[in-house]
Amino acid sequence: MTTLIEMENVGKSYGAISALRDISLKVNAGEVTCVLGDNGAGKSTLIKIMSGLHPHNEGALLVDGEKQTFSSPREALDHGIATVYQDLAVVPLMEVWRNFFLGAEISAGRFPLAGLRIKQMKRIADEELRKMGIVVQDIDQPIGTLSGGQRQCVAIARAVYFGARVLILDEPTAALGVKQSGVVLKYVAAARDAGLGVVFITHNPHHAYLVGDHFIILKLGEAVLDKTRDEVDLDELTTQMAGGDELAELSHELGR
Repeated sequence: MTTLIEMENVGKSYGAISALRDISLKVNAGEVTCVLGDNGAGKSTLIKIMSGLHPHNEGALLVDGEKQTFSSPREALDHGIATVYQDLAVVPLMEVWRNFFLGAEISAGRFPLAGLRIKQMKRIADEELRKMGIVVQDIDQPIGTLSGGQRQCVAIARAVYFGARVLILDEPTAALGVKQSGVVLKYVAAARDAGLGVVFITHNPHHAYLVGDHFIILKLGEAVLDKTRDEVDLDELTTQMAGGDELAELSHELGR
């Protein structure tokens, strides 16, 4: 497997507060790396380091084997690292194709008042969505009329089209029902099969185990589990996510 991103003993502190400590992981092409954890576990900090929002204080971040310290999300994006956040950064009243090219519109020239190549953008957006298996009734319909799962999938397709090699998904199924979560998980698998390295942030071990190849559970900024799919089953993943040894100790104290 080609390693796209590697973290070696990475840590991040905000003043006296240590948010992340001694984290080591690899993101390989054609694999889904699942990062699980409860609120406050350090998942958001991990995303911010990978996506260039915040630099790390300790350890090393390697991209394609070279050490990097990103100063901005744009710099991370230039290295092929794209992040799809929960809020998706879409404009609900804008058409699907406008959101697909939001901030990267194709113009007819370099002049400030040059017109947009609307027909070309509509065609490209429709083609790229279909490549991912996403078929919308009308490319001109407002993206706000799509379901939550469909909006997530449009965001994924957009990131892939603009050159993402590593796709970081910030809890894409958190606010979705069972059916729509299934839709998103299919496209996560499609991105993996297309050769992308996917970082799937979630608190749901069942969703993670459906698509994951490598699992890391964070707790209070530290990794308490780091195993491949062959080394862990869903029961162990669920138990560790729920508290593991602490849960067993509590059960003993309660006499259950």
